[in-house]
Amino acid sequence: MRIAVDVMGGDHGCGVVVDGARLALRTYPAISTLFLVGNQTEIKAALSSASPVDSRLEVIHAAEVLTMEEKPVLAVRRKKDSSVVRAVELLKDGRAEALISPGNTGGVVTASTIKLRPLDGVERPAIIAVIPAPENDFVLVDAGANVECRPHHLAQFAIMGSVYSREVLGYARPRVGLLSVGTEDLKGNDLTQETFKLCKQLRLNFIGNVEGHDLFDNGVDVVVCDGFVGNIVLKTCESLATSIFKWLRKELSRTPKRQLGALLAKGAFRAMKLRMDPEAHGGAPLLGLNGNVVIAHGSARSQAIMNAIGQAVRAVQHKVNQIITRDVAAAARLLKPASGPSLPPVPMP
Repeated sequence: MRIAVDVMGGDHGCGVVVDGARLALRTYPAISTLFLVGNQTEIKAALSSASPVDSRLEVIHAAEVLTMEEKPVLAVRRKKDSSVVRAVELLKDGRAEALISPGNTGGVVTASTIKLRPLDGVERPAIIAVIPAPENDFVLVDAGANVECRPHHLAQFAIMGSVYSREVLGYARPRVGLLSVGTEDLKGNDLTQETFKLCKQLRLNFIGNVEGHDLFDNGVDVVVCDGFVGNIVLKTCESLATSIFKWLRKELSRTPKRQLGALLAKGAFRAMKLRMDPEAHGGAPLLGLNGNVVIAHGSARSQAIMNAIGQAVRAVQHKVNQIITRDVAAAARLLKPASGPSLPPVPMP
Protein backbone atom coordinates (compact mmCIF):
# COMPACT_ATOMS: atom_id res chain seq x y z
CA MET A 1 0.00 0.00 0.00
CA ARG A 2 1.35 3.42 -1.01
CA ILE A 3 0.40 6.51 0.99
CA ALA A 4 1.26 10.20 0.52
CA VAL A 5 1.56 12.58 3.47
CA ASP A 6 1.57 16.37 3.11
CA VAL A 7 4.06 17.24 5.85
CA MET A 8 4.03 21.04 5.53
CA GLY A 9 0.52 22.17 6.42
CA GLY A 10 0.40 21.54 10.18
CA ASP A 11 0.73 24.06 13.00
CA HIS A 12 3.74 22.37 14.62
CA GLY A 13 6.10 22.03 11.68
CA CYS A 14 7.01 19.11 9.47
CA GLY A 15 9.01 17.30 12.19
CA VAL A 16 5.84 16.34 14.07
CA VAL A 17 4.23 15.00 10.87
CA VAL A 18 7.39 13.04 9.98
CA ASP A 19 7.39 11.49 13.46
CA GLY A 20 3.77 10.46 12.93
CA ALA A 21 4.73 8.86 9.62
CA ARG A 22 7.47 6.88 11.34
CA LEU A 23 4.99 5.64 13.94
CA ALA A 24 2.58 4.61 11.19
CA LEU A 25 5.23 2.52 9.44
CA ARG A 26 5.82 0.61 12.67
CA THR A 27 2.08 0.19 13.32
CA TYR A 28 0.74 -0.64 9.85
CA PRO A 29 2.91 -3.23 8.06
CA ALA A 30 0.58 -3.09 5.02
CA ILE A 31 2.26 0.20 3.99
CA SER A 32 4.88 -0.50 1.34
CA THR A 33 5.76 3.14 0.51
CA LEU A 34 5.10 6.33 2.40
CA PHE A 35 5.72 9.53 0.46
CA LEU A 36 6.70 12.58 2.52
CA VAL A 37 5.69 15.60 0.42
CA GLY A 38 7.11 19.03 1.21
CA ASN A 39 10.31 21.04 1.53
CA GLN A 40 13.10 18.54 0.95
CA THR A 41 15.61 20.30 3.20
CA GLU A 42 13.23 20.44 6.17
CA ILE A 43 12.11 16.84 5.72
CA LYS A 44 15.66 15.50 5.56
CA ALA A 45 16.56 17.49 8.66
CA ALA A 46 13.61 15.92 10.48
CA LEU A 47 14.59 12.45 9.25
CA SER A 48 18.18 12.87 10.42
CA SER A 49 17.05 12.89 14.05
CA ALA A 50 16.56 9.12 13.89
CA SER A 51 18.57 6.45 12.16
CA PRO A 52 18.48 4.34 10.21
CA VAL A 53 15.86 5.93 7.96
CA ASP A 54 13.14 3.45 7.01
CA SER A 55 13.61 2.42 3.38
CA ARG A 56 9.84 2.70 2.81
CA LEU A 57 10.02 6.49 3.21
CA GLU A 58 10.40 8.51 0.00
CA VAL A 59 10.75 12.31 -0.09
CA ILE A 60 8.89 14.28 -2.78
CA HIS A 61 10.00 17.90 -2.94
CA ALA A 62 7.45 20.74 -3.02
CA ALA A 63 8.67 24.31 -2.76
CA GLU A 64 5.43 26.00 -1.64
CA VAL A 65 2.94 25.73 1.22
CA LEU A 66 -0.78 26.58 1.38
CA THR A 67 -1.23 28.61 4.55
CA MET A 68 -4.37 28.62 6.70
CA GLU A 69 -5.04 32.27 5.82
CA GLU A 70 -5.17 31.82 2.04
CA LYS A 71 -8.38 31.49 0.05
CA PRO A 72 -8.47 27.86 -1.11
CA VAL A 73 -9.40 28.22 -4.80
CA LEU A 74 -6.94 31.04 -5.50
CA ALA A 75 -4.16 29.36 -3.53
CA VAL A 76 -4.53 26.03 -5.34
CA ARG A 77 -4.41 27.79 -8.71
CA ARG A 78 -1.41 29.96 -7.87
CA LYS A 79 0.68 27.53 -5.84
CA LYS A 80 1.00 24.57 -8.17
CA ASP A 81 4.19 23.47 -6.41
CA SER A 82 2.59 23.43 -2.96
CA SER A 83 2.88 20.28 -0.85
CA VAL A 84 -0.85 19.54 -0.84
CA VAL A 85 -1.15 19.91 -4.63
CA ARG A 86 1.88 17.66 -5.20
CA ALA A 87 0.47 15.08 -2.79
CA VAL A 88 -2.90 15.08 -4.55
CA GLU A 89 -1.11 14.60 -7.88
CA LEU A 90 0.55 11.44 -6.52
CA LEU A 91 -2.96 10.13 -5.87
CA LYS A 92 -4.23 11.23 -9.28
CA ASP A 93 -1.30 9.57 -11.09
CA GLY A 94 -1.81 6.29 -9.25
CA ARG A 95 1.52 6.42 -7.43
CA ALA A 96 -0.31 6.64 -4.09
CA GLU A 97 -3.55 5.03 -2.92
CA ALA A 98 -4.30 7.49 -0.12
CA LEU A 99 -3.40 10.98 1.07
CA ILE A 100 -3.18 12.56 4.53
CA SER A 101 -2.86 16.30 5.08
CA PRO A 102 -3.03 18.48 8.22
CA GLY A 103 -3.13 21.59 6.05
CA ASN A 104 -5.73 24.17 5.06
CA THR A 105 -9.01 22.19 4.96
CA GLY A 106 -10.47 24.28 2.15
CA GLY A 107 -7.25 23.85 0.19
CA VAL A 108 -7.27 20.07 0.62
CA VAL A 109 -10.95 19.86 -0.40
CA THR A 110 -10.44 22.16 -3.40
CA ALA A 111 -7.25 20.52 -4.70
CA SER A 112 -8.69 17.03 -4.23
CA THR A 113 -12.03 17.86 -5.87
CA ILE A 114 -10.44 19.59 -8.88
CA LYS A 115 -7.73 17.02 -9.55
CA LEU A 116 -9.28 13.72 -8.45
CA ARG A 117 -12.89 14.32 -9.51
CA PRO A 118 -15.83 12.63 -7.82
CA LEU A 119 -16.52 8.90 -8.01
CA ASP A 120 -18.95 7.80 -10.73
CA GLY A 121 -22.43 8.98 -9.76
CA VAL A 122 -21.26 11.07 -6.80
CA GLU A 123 -21.94 14.81 -7.15
CA ARG A 124 -20.18 16.13 -4.06
CA PRO A 125 -17.41 14.87 -1.80
CA ALA A 126 -18.23 15.06 1.91
CA ILE A 127 -16.15 15.23 5.07
CA ILE A 128 -16.77 12.46 7.57
CA ALA A 129 -16.14 13.26 11.24
CA VAL A 130 -16.19 10.38 13.74
CA ILE A 131 -17.48 11.66 17.09
CA PRO A 132 -17.34 9.59 20.29
CA ALA A 133 -20.49 9.21 22.40
CA PRO A 134 -20.86 7.32 25.72
CA GLU A 135 -22.06 4.10 24.05
CA ASN A 136 -21.05 4.43 20.40
CA ASP A 137 -19.03 6.40 17.88
CA PHE A 138 -21.26 8.19 15.40
CA VAL A 139 -20.43 9.61 11.98
CA LEU A 140 -21.24 13.24 11.15
CA VAL A 141 -21.54 13.94 7.41
CA ASP A 142 -21.02 16.52 5.94
CA ALA A 143 -18.66 18.12 8.47
CA GLY A 144 -17.60 21.07 6.34
CA ALA A 145 -16.96 20.38 2.65
CA ASN A 146 -20.21 21.88 1.29
CA VAL A 147 -21.93 24.99 2.62
CA GLU A 148 -24.86 24.84 0.17
CA CYS A 149 -26.55 21.55 -0.71
CA ARG A 150 -29.59 20.11 -2.40
CA PRO A 151 -31.63 17.13 -1.17
CA HIS A 152 -29.96 14.58 -3.47
CA HIS A 153 -26.55 15.71 -2.17
CA LEU A 154 -27.59 14.98 1.41
CA ALA A 155 -29.06 11.65 0.37
CA GLN A 156 -25.71 10.71 -1.18
CA PHE A 157 -23.99 11.81 2.03
CA ALA A 158 -26.27 9.40 3.90
CA ILE A 159 -25.14 6.55 1.63
CA MET A 160 -21.44 7.43 2.04
CA GLY A 161 -21.74 7.80 5.81
CA SER A 162 -23.53 4.47 6.08
CA VAL A 163 -20.83 2.73 4.02
CA TYR A 164 -18.06 4.19 6.19
CA SER A 165 -19.82 3.33 9.45
CA ARG A 166 -20.44 -0.23 8.29
CA GLU A 167 -17.13 -1.01 6.60
CA VAL A 168 -14.62 0.91 8.75
CA LEU A 169 -16.30 1.33 12.16
CA GLY A 170 -17.91 -2.10 12.06
CA TYR A 171 -21.60 -1.28 12.65
CA ALA A 172 -23.51 -4.05 10.89
CA ARG A 173 -26.62 -1.97 10.19
CA PRO A 174 -25.85 1.70 10.90
CA ARG A 175 -28.79 3.82 12.02
CA VAL A 176 -28.96 6.87 9.73
CA GLY A 177 -30.61 10.05 11.00
CA LEU A 178 -31.24 13.42 9.37
CA LEU A 179 -30.32 16.35 11.64
CA SER A 180 -33.32 18.65 12.02
CA VAL A 181 -35.20 20.79 14.54
CA GLY A 182 -37.68 18.06 15.48
CA THR A 183 -38.20 14.33 15.08
CA GLU A 184 -41.59 14.62 13.35
CA ASP A 185 -41.58 13.90 9.60
CA LEU A 186 -42.68 17.40 8.61
CA LYS A 187 -40.21 19.31 10.81
CA GLY A 188 -37.32 21.25 9.32
CA ASN A 189 -36.78 23.46 6.28
CA ASP A 190 -37.34 22.64 2.61
CA LEU A 191 -33.91 21.00 2.35
CA THR A 192 -34.42 18.57 5.22
CA GLN A 193 -38.03 17.81 4.32
CA GLU A 194 -37.12 16.85 0.74
CA THR A 195 -34.05 14.92 1.92
CA PHE A 196 -36.26 13.02 4.37
CA LYS A 197 -38.46 11.81 1.49
CA LEU A 198 -35.44 10.60 -0.48
CA CYS A 199 -33.78 8.83 2.44
CA LYS A 200 -36.96 6.92 3.23
CA GLN A 201 -36.74 5.32 -0.22
CA LEU A 202 -33.06 4.35 0.01
CA ARG A 203 -31.81 0.95 1.13
CA LEU A 204 -30.56 2.36 4.42
CA ASN A 205 -31.50 1.83 8.04
CA PHE A 206 -33.03 5.31 8.01
CA ILE A 207 -34.56 6.22 11.38
CA GLY A 208 -35.88 9.64 10.35
CA ASN A 209 -35.12 13.04 11.84
CA VAL A 210 -32.84 13.43 14.85
CA GLU A 211 -32.26 16.49 17.02
CA GLY A 212 -29.13 17.77 18.69
CA HIS A 213 -29.95 16.11 22.01
CA ASP A 214 -30.19 12.70 20.28
CA LEU A 215 -26.56 12.65 19.18
CA PHE A 216 -25.03 11.42 22.44
CA ASP A 217 -27.85 9.10 23.52
CA ASN A 218 -26.86 6.01 21.49
CA GLY A 219 -29.77 6.58 19.14
CA VAL A 220 -27.99 7.16 15.83
CA ASP A 221 -24.80 6.01 14.06
CA VAL A 222 -24.78 8.33 11.02
CA VAL A 223 -25.91 11.97 11.31
CA VAL A 224 -26.61 13.68 7.97
CA CYS A 225 -26.57 17.47 7.39
CA ASP A 226 -25.07 20.09 5.11
CA GLY A 227 -21.50 21.22 5.69
CA PHE A 228 -22.48 24.56 7.22
CA VAL A 229 -24.50 22.93 10.01
CA GLY A 230 -22.08 20.02 10.34
CA ASN A 231 -19.04 22.22 10.81
CA ILE A 232 -20.81 24.16 13.56
CA VAL A 233 -21.83 20.92 15.28
CA LEU A 234 -18.29 19.52 15.05
CA LYS A 235 -16.55 22.61 16.42
CA THR A 236 -19.16 23.03 19.16
CA CYS A 237 -18.62 19.43 20.29
CA GLU A 238 -14.83 19.86 20.29
CA SER A 239 -15.05 23.12 22.25
CA LEU A 240 -17.59 21.74 24.74
CA ALA A 241 -15.44 18.69 25.50
CA THR A 242 -12.39 20.88 26.17
CA SER A 243 -14.39 23.32 28.32
CA ILE A 244 -15.98 20.56 30.43
CA PHE A 245 -12.59 19.13 31.40
CA LYS A 246 -11.26 22.60 32.27
CA TRP A 247 -14.38 23.30 34.31
CA LEU A 248 -14.14 19.98 36.13
CA ARG A 249 -10.46 20.51 36.91
CA LYS A 250 -11.23 23.93 38.37
CA GLU A 251 -14.18 22.77 40.49
CA LEU A 252 -12.48 19.60 41.75
CA SER A 253 -9.50 21.57 43.04
CA ARG A 254 -11.54 24.02 45.16
CA THR A 255 -11.56 22.06 48.45
CA PRO A 256 -9.51 19.21 49.99
CA LYS A 257 -12.61 16.98 50.02
CA ARG A 258 -13.16 17.50 46.29
CA GLN A 259 -9.47 16.89 45.62
CA LEU A 260 -9.72 13.56 47.42
CA GLY A 261 -12.80 12.65 45.37
CA ALA A 262 -10.98 13.59 42.18
CA LEU A 263 -8.06 11.37 43.18
CA LEU A 264 -10.40 8.43 43.75
CA ALA A 265 -12.09 9.04 40.38
CA LYS A 266 -8.82 9.63 38.52
CA GLY A 267 -9.14 6.41 36.52
CA ALA A 268 -12.64 7.30 35.33
CA PHE A 269 -11.55 10.77 34.25
CA ARG A 270 -8.57 9.34 32.39
CA ALA A 271 -10.82 6.83 30.59
CA MET A 272 -13.21 9.63 29.56
CA LYS A 273 -10.38 11.79 28.33
CA LEU A 274 -8.95 8.98 26.21
CA ARG A 275 -12.40 8.21 24.80
CA MET A 276 -12.99 11.84 23.83
CA ASP A 277 -9.47 12.50 22.54
CA PRO A 278 -9.73 13.81 18.94
CA GLU A 279 -6.31 12.29 18.25
CA ALA A 280 -7.82 8.81 18.59
CA HIS A 281 -9.14 8.99 15.01
CA GLY A 282 -6.57 11.50 13.83
CA GLY A 283 -8.48 13.00 10.96
CA ALA A 284 -11.64 13.28 8.90
CA PRO A 285 -11.96 11.31 5.64
CA LEU A 286 -13.08 13.22 2.55
CA LEU A 287 -15.31 10.66 0.84
CA GLY A 288 -16.70 10.54 -2.68
CA LEU A 289 -13.52 11.15 -4.70
CA ASN A 290 -11.32 8.96 -6.92
CA GLY A 291 -8.82 8.50 -4.14
CA ASN A 292 -8.74 8.13 -0.36
CA VAL A 293 -8.18 11.50 1.34
CA VAL A 294 -7.94 12.09 5.11
CA ILE A 295 -7.82 15.63 6.51
CA ALA A 296 -5.98 15.84 9.81
CA HIS A 297 -6.41 18.74 12.24
CA GLY A 298 -3.89 21.54 11.83
CA SER A 299 -2.87 21.12 15.47
CA ALA A 300 -2.34 17.35 15.08
CA ARG A 301 0.62 15.84 16.92
CA SER A 302 2.52 12.72 15.86
CA GLN A 303 0.01 10.29 17.41
CA ALA A 304 -2.87 11.93 15.56
CA ILE A 305 -0.95 11.80 12.27
CA MET A 306 -0.30 8.09 12.83
CA ASN A 307 -4.01 7.48 13.48
CA ALA A 308 -5.01 9.52 10.41
CA ILE A 309 -2.72 7.32 8.31
CA GLY A 310 -4.41 4.34 9.97
CA GLN A 311 -7.80 5.63 8.79
CA ALA A 312 -6.47 5.79 5.25
CA VAL A 313 -5.09 2.25 5.51
CA ARG A 314 -8.48 0.89 6.64
CA ALA A 315 -10.34 2.78 3.89
CA VAL A 316 -8.09 1.19 1.25
CA GLN A 317 -8.29 -2.27 2.82
CA HIS A 318 -12.10 -2.16 3.07
CA LYS A 319 -12.48 -0.84 -0.51
CA VAL A 320 -14.67 2.03 0.72
CA ASN A 321 -14.64 3.91 -2.58
CA GLN A 322 -15.67 0.86 -4.60
CA ILE A 323 -18.58 0.17 -2.25
CA ILE A 324 -19.71 3.81 -2.33
CA THR A 325 -19.70 3.71 -6.14
CA ARG A 326 -21.77 0.53 -6.10
CA ASP A 327 -24.32 1.81 -3.57
CA VAL A 328 -24.70 5.22 -5.22
CA ALA A 329 -25.24 3.53 -8.59
CA ALA A 330 -27.96 1.36 -7.05
CA ALA A 331 -29.73 4.49 -5.84
CA ALA A 332 -29.12 6.55 -9.01
CA ARG A 333 -32.72 6.58 -10.22
CA LEU A 334 -34.02 7.90 -6.90
CA LEU A 335 -31.26 10.47 -6.55
CA LYS A 336 -31.44 11.94 -10.04
CA PRO A 337 -31.14 15.72 -9.54
CA ALA A 338 -34.12 17.90 -10.26
CA SER A 339 -33.88 20.09 -13.36
CA GLY A 340 -31.67 23.14 -13.03
CA PRO A 341 -27.95 23.85 -12.82
CA SER A 342 -25.94 21.96 -10.24
CA LEU A 343 -24.47 24.03 -7.43
CA PRO A 344 -20.66 24.05 -7.36
CA PRO A 345 -18.99 22.82 -4.16
CA VAL A 346 -18.40 25.62 -1.67
CA PRO A 347 -15.77 24.42 0.85
CA MET A 348 -15.56 25.83 4.34
CA PRO A 349 -12.64 28.21 4.89
